[in-house]
Amino acid sequence: MADERIPTVVADGVHVTYKVHGAKGGKGSATSALSRIVSRRPAVGVREVHAVKGVSFVAYRGEAIGLIGSNGSGKSTLLRAVAGLQVPSAGHIHTAGQPSLLGVNAALMNDLTGERNVVLGGLAMGMSRREVKDVYDDIVDFSGINEKGDFISLPMRTYSSGMGARLRFSIAAAKNHDVLLIDEALSTGDARFQARSKERINELRKEAGTVFLVSHSNRAIRETCGRALWLEAGTLRMDGPADEVVDAYERFTAAKPKPKPAATK
Repeated sequence: MADERIPTVVADGVHVTYKVHGAKGGKGSATSALSRIVSRRPAVGVREVHAVKGVSFVAYRGEAIGLIGSNGSGKSTLLRAVAGLQVPSAGHIHTAGQPSLLGVNAALMNDLTGERNVVLGGLAMGMSRREVKDVYDDIVDFSGINEKGDFISLPMRTYSSGMGARLRFSIAAAKNHDVLLIDEALSTGDARFQARSKERINELRKEAGTVFLVSHSNRAIRETCGRALWLEAGTLRMDGPADEVVDAYERFTAAKPKPKPAATK
């Protein structure tokens, strides 16, 4: 049937917990860690974080879904679980195809040139060398990092955070994905790059992909996504049309008590 909705991601009662190691304060942490390794003493200051709590949803082919919520609400952790990089402590995640996670800190190699990273990034996504060669110029042009000089031939460590994020998105966007997970990678760059990025996301959706977008920009969620998931303290507070969910989230944040300014002496 033409109107059949095809699931691409099914999250069923997903919980994610992880441990944070290190004593509070962090002074002498490296020395303490080495001492524990040598003496085989158990780590101190281990804290368990329950980042995602019983989240369930179904994503369908052709959807762009925004994830919103306060800092520490579990958005990035949930994306990592969908990508297979974080194992749920309870519940299950089922995906169609291989999800691809694109974040601001996506693993490109800082000591290699942008040119070399384009090649390695394309190969890591399963493209052949010929395919990478065919799209190389498009990737560089899309990123815009050469507009003020030959930056593509310089090591990635010389790039600004915005330049690095633009190149990462451009590499990922050069391939069609069953499921593309974008974590804050569109928050950098000028308005023209962000407009191009949104256009490419719409193209990916039309090509039968599903896009998840984490962003602190409510405007980006409204303009890019048709649906939104609102997470708060690890729980799914709301799942629905992007405008409705963002409206509810903005009312929630507006009603939260503002922190009191520190008293002056």
